[in-house]
Amino acid sequence: MQITVNIPDELAAEAHARGVTPEAYVEQVLAKSVSAQVRRPFRSPQEVHSWLDSLSQFSEQIPPLPETISREWLYQEHD
Repeated sequence: MQITVNIPDELAAEAHARGVTPEAYVEQVLAKSVSAQVRRPFRSPQEVHSWLDSLSQFSEQIPPLPETISREWLYQEHD
């Protein structure tokens, strides 16, 4: 595919500073952008359940919150 664009002076200067043509620099920028958008594959239901189970592994050790959260409660173990 070929696209014709007006290249801003800043982009041309950046390309020149990197020692490449503006066209090559734009191609590099676009290639990086596209590769950054590649998503990880979908997880199977078993993988999702396994991950969720690992998150909740120690949840029974979390103490319950009080009815009202006060400043004293927040700093109760702070010296």
